[in-house]
Amino acid sequence: MIHIENNRSGCPISTSLEILGDTWTLIIIRDLFLERNTFKEFMNGPEKISSNILSDRLRKLQKYKLIGYFVNPVDKKIKKYYLTEAGINLFPVIYNLIMWSKNHIEMDFAPISIEWYENNYHKPQDLVISESISAYRSFRDELFETQELEMKY
Repeated sequence: MIHIENNRSGCPISTSLEILGDTWTLIIIRDLFLERNTFKEFMNGPEKISSNILSDRLRKLQKYKLIGYFVNPVDKKIKKYYLTEAGINLFPVIYNLIMWSKNHIEMDFAPISIEWYENNYHKPQDLVISESISAYRSFRDELFETQELEMKY
């Protein structure tokens, strides 16, 4: 559980938005689901987050135990970030924001968004969510396995 001190109210929506409600936090979580996991990969995202804001949000996500990281054993300057179980459990929020946007916002969507939507809009929500979470867990498990193998050498 995430421990919150000095929140504005006892409202779960207000408190959740204190953690997740800025412009960048869910973008970083989205990027992690897209298998981006280094500072450089986050910086190269289409939204062009500044390095100081990215550093701040990564610290915040770690503080609330939504992400973790390990140092790349080959290049100790590189941290590889990953979603914790609490972070993974945000995927339904990501899913619903995507679907809401496609249904209510008129704009040109990025090719990756269009492809994802076309591959998933006809599937039941629960299936898409469980498949996406499973795919991310497999990716994360591979990250951990690679980390352990590289540490042995």
